Amino acid sequence: MTKYRSFVVKGETMAVEVIGTGSAVPSTRITNDELAKQKSIETNDEWIRSHTGIGARHIADENTASSDLALEAAKHAIAMAAEKSGESIESVVESLDIIVLGTATSDFIGFPSTACIVQGKLGAVNAGAFDVSAGCTAFVYGLETAAALLSANKNRKRALVIGSEVLSKIVNWEDRSTCVLFGDGAGAVVIEKTDAPSEGPARRGIMRSILAADGTGTEHLLMRKGGTKDPFKKGEVLDMPPCLEMNGQAVYNFAVRVLTKTIEDMLREEGITIDDLSRIIPHQANARIVQAAARRLHIPEDKFFLNIEEYANTSAASIPIALDELNRRGELKRGDVIMTLGFGAGLTYGGNLIVW
Repeated sequence: MTKYRSFVVKGETMAVEVIGTGSAVPSTRITNDELAKQKSIETNDEWIRSHTGIGARHIADENTASSDLALEAAKHAIAMAAEKSGESIESVVESLDIIVLGTATSDFIGFPSTACIVQGKLGAVNAGAFDVSAGCTAFVYGLETAAALLSANKNRKRALVIGSEVLSKIVNWEDRSTCVLFGDGAGAVVIEKTDAPSEGPARRGIMRSILAADGTGTEHLLMRKGGTKDPFKKGEVLDMPPCLEMNGQAVYNFAVRVLTKTIEDMLREEGITIDDLSRIIPHQANARIVQAAARRLHIPEDKFFLNIEEYANTSAASIPIALDELNRRGELKRGDVIMTLGFGAGLTYGGNLIVW
């Protein structure tokens, strides 16, 4: 766990704040019934909705990669940051010190990082860039990492944090238990070191993060083929392209357990209650997971923000897409305390506590 309460520059306590949000989803929207028909899947809208809360998903075309969606989301976040700061878009891009991109569907296997591709297309010549591989928790990990890097060096001011996925290209469309769950999209935030107080009633910014993992569960959610554990071999013929594999029940049980644990730990360590939270923004994996956690902790379901009905599970992109949607709808006010929650492949989990 990390708290950003003790960051001091020249005797002044500083904060790391979100100053811009953005998102991007493909224009092609496919409902549950359309998906069943197009992919010849034996399922229907009623079954998918009742088991997951999903009603539709946005699917990228064959020419769209994660970096393309990430770039679009980043531009929206940068434009908002420029408007808020009174600077030009070019100035904000030039001021970026770090770009952190969370993804499970990088443009290339291993390298180069998708973050570097985005950095090059943005023209962010002063920014270091790297990817974070933490499954659906990657945005939570990335936000913590970027904030820590800003806090660690007085000369760093701004960072761009992105979650971007094109999961439609790695799902097994013959496995109806998994293929109906996922969609494509990207979300991004610009964070900045400011002179806002990080303590007291007027505190602002990223207050605390929890990063955790249970590596004993790696087999429950993975891409088995193509890495150094099981590389492609010369002359090898595959029955189907490499795709994600998931033990749905094991992941569900893990998610409910760690979701409740993270909420309890975050509240206890920060010394606040559920009533102090304006919103909880969970990873949009399955509405039933959130509902189960809410029941266990006796939290009103409307405290959680869910948009899974429209976008399905977009993995590392789900939290920043939801954050951007709330922000652009004007539902995040200055001083609101919000909590992000992630859980996914690794198995990983964690959260961020942010004062807006």
